[in-house]
Amino acid sequence: MAITVRFIGSLRASLKKSELSLAVKKPLSLKRFIESIIKKNPKLETALISPELNDRRLNALILVNGKEISVLNGMNTVLKDGDELTIVPVVHGG
Repeated sequence: MAITVRFIGSLRASLKKSELSLAVKKPLSLKRFIESIIKKNPKLETALISPELNDRRLNALILVNGKEISVLNGMNTVLKDGDELTIVPVVHGG
């Protein structure tokens, strides 16, 4: 079972890759999947999770098969073989 993850913008630059494909043994929640890709790619933690706010919510827009996760089941969305995630960093300014 494989899930493809596409990185947009600054995530692509910090990881030096635009996508990766990860094999998973069974369907799993988006939350668990994100935890596993952060474990394999530690640079993602600071890019996705706001260290200044000490907030574990993701600092990015996530699409599963082209749909934003808020219209699905949020971080509890179950990923399965062939799914495609797109992760878009949220840019803040001020």
